[in-house]
Amino acid sequence: MMDWTDRHDRVFLRQFSRHALLYTEMITSAALIHGDANYLLHHDPSEQPVAIQLGGSEPDDLAQAAELAAAAGYCEINLNVGCPSERVKSGAFGACLMADPPLVARCVSAMRRAVSIPVTVKCRTGIDDRDSEQELADFVAQVAEAGCDVFIIHARKALLDGLSPKQNREIPELNYGRVFKIKALFPALEIVLNGGISTLDSAEELFSKVDGIMLGRAAYQNPYLLHEVDSRIFGDVQSSKSRLDYLNQYLVYIENELQRGTPLHHMTRHILGLFKGQAGGKQFRRHLSENSHRKDASLNLVLDAMAYVSQAHPNNNMVKQEK
Repeated sequence: MMDWTDRHDRVFLRQFSRHALLYTEMITSAALIHGDANYLLHHDPSEQPVAIQLGGSEPDDLAQAAELAAAAGYCEINLNVGCPSERVKSGAFGACLMADPPLVARCVSAMRRAVSIPVTVKCRTGIDDRDSEQELADFVAQVAEAGCDVFIIHARKALLDGLSPKQNREIPELNYGRVFKIKALFPALEIVLNGGISTLDSAEELFSKVDGIMLGRAAYQNPYLLHEVDSRIFGDVQSSKSRLDYLNQYLVYIENELQRGTPLHHMTRHILGLFKGQAGGKQFRRHLSENSHRKDASLNLVLDAMAYVSQAHPNNNMVKQEK
C-alpha cells in the first residue's frame, strides 16, 4: 500500500476499530538509515497498535532500520517480500527475494537479534515459474527457522516480468488453497491471509482455515467496512456511530494538522471513499477532489463537503453497510 497507508490514513482508519493492527506503507531500510528517519517514522500515538513494513535485502541495514523503528514505538517489524513493483525489483528487494530464501532468513535473523518486538514476513504464494507448493513450504520453513513466527501471505503468485503492479493484484488467480495447506503444514506458525477479501462475511468464513486476515484496498476504498470489525472479529461492543460521526472525530486531527502546516489534501484524500454509495456521496467526493489542493483550503472546505451528505441524511442515520 505504498503511497496509501500514510500516517494520516492510519489515524482515520483507527476511528473505526480499536483492535485491528494497522500497517505502515513500505519504507526502505536505506531511506531510514540515510534519509530523514524522524520524518519517516513519525506517527500519532492514536494509531497504535501499528506495525512498520520495511523493504530491503541487506541484513545489517535491516537490523539498523528495525532498531530505529522499535525505538520510535512501533509494535512489529514486517519485512515485505511480496511487492512486485519495478522500483522495488530494481532495488533487489520485494517479491524477487522469494527466489532467495536463505537471504530472507538472514535478514529476519539479523532483525530478530536487533529488536525485542516481533519480526514478521509478508510474501506471495510464489513468483514467476517458482510457484509450487513445495517451494513455498521450503521458503516458509527456512524463514521460520530464522525466527519468524508470523507469515502474511498474499494468495497470488507475482509475475515479475510482463505484468504491472496493478495487474499483479488482479490477473494471477487467487490460490487460497495453497495458503490453507501452509497452515496445515506449519500449525505452530501464525498464517495470515491477504488478497481479494472485500467483506467481513468472507473474512469470518476464512478464519476457520487461517489465523488472521489482512484487508488492504477494500478497507481503503470503503473504510466504513471496518466499523463492525471490533464487534464481529474481536467480540467488542458494536459501534452505533454513523459515517458522519466517524468523520467528525477525524476533524479534530485535521484541524491540528492544518495548524502544523500540513496541506489539507494530504488528509482528505483518504476519506473520499467514506460515503461511496450514499446519497450525496458523489458531491462530497467531487467537492474535496476539486478544491482540497487550493492553497487556502481549510477545515471549512471539509464542512462544506459534509453538508452534501448531512442534507441527504437529516437524521444522521448513515449506518447502512454498502453492498
